Amino acid sequence: MVDIVDMDYNKRETIINAVNGIDKLFLLTLPRPDMSEITSSLINEAKKNNVEHVVKLSVLDAEAEPGIMITRMHRQEEKIIEESGIPYTFLRSGAFMQNFINFFGQTIKTQNAFYLPVGDGKVSLVDVRDIASVATKILLAKNNGTKNNQQHENKKYGITGNKALSYSQVAEILSNVLGRRIAYVNVTDEDARNAMKKMGIEDWLIDALLELYSVIRSGYASQSTTVVEQITGRKPISLEQFARDYVSFFN
Repeated sequence: MVDIVDMDYNKRETIINAVNGIDKLFLLTLPRPDMSEITSSLINEAKKNNVEHVVKLSVLDAEAEPGIMITRMHRQEEKIIEESGIPYTFLRSGAFMQNFINFFGQTIKTQNAFYLPVGDGKVSLVDVRDIASVATKILLAKNNGTKNNQQHENKKYGITGNKALSYSQVAEILSNVLGRRIAYVNVTDEDARNAMKKMGIEDWLIDALLELYSVIRSGYASQSTTVVEQITGRKPISLEQFARDYVSFFN
C-alpha cells in the first residue's frame, strides 16, 4: 500500500507532514537557484523526524573542482545532507535517455531531427528506470545492523548506461528503431540560447545548460560505470531498448 502526500517545497507545513513517520527519504529537487535553501529546509525537518537514510539524486562529477553551475548546485545539496549527520547515498546520474522524449521529442516527431550544441562529444546516457531500480534496491534494504544491509550508507555512486555515445550515434540508433531517418543537428551556442529563450527557459538555466553542453562537447562526459549491474544484478537498459519501449512517443 502506498500513501500519497502532497508536498510543496515552498510550504514548510507540507514538508513537516510529508516527512512525519517515515524512516527513509528519496530526494529529487528541481533545477532552481534556491535549491540549497529548499534542501536545507527539508533536511532539517527530516532530522527532527528521525529519518534514518536519505537517498539523493545528484549528478556526475558533483565533487569536481571548480565544476560547473549544475554540479556545484548539487554538491551544495550533498554537503547539507552530509553535515546533517543522517546516513546518505548519493546517486550521481548521467544524462537521461528520457530527455529525448521530454525535451527533443517534439522536433523528432515533426522534423525528424533534434538540435544540440555538443559537437561530436560522447555521453553515457542512462534510462531513468535504471536509476529508479537502483534507488529502490537501496531504499528497501533492511537496516538490521548488519554490515551487508548498511553497505550503501554514506556512499556516492555514479550511475550511467554501459556505453558512451555521440549524438550522431544516438540519431542512428533512433533511426534504426523508428524506421525513418532521424538527424542530429549540431547548432551554435547562440542558436541554442535563442531556441531555449523561445521555450521560456530562464536565463540562469540557459547559462547552466550551455555550460553543461560545453563539457559534453569537450569530451568530459563520456565516463561509464557498472553501478546499475552491481546493485540490480542486470545490465543497464540500452538506448535501443529505450527507443523500442517508447516508440509511440516518437510517432
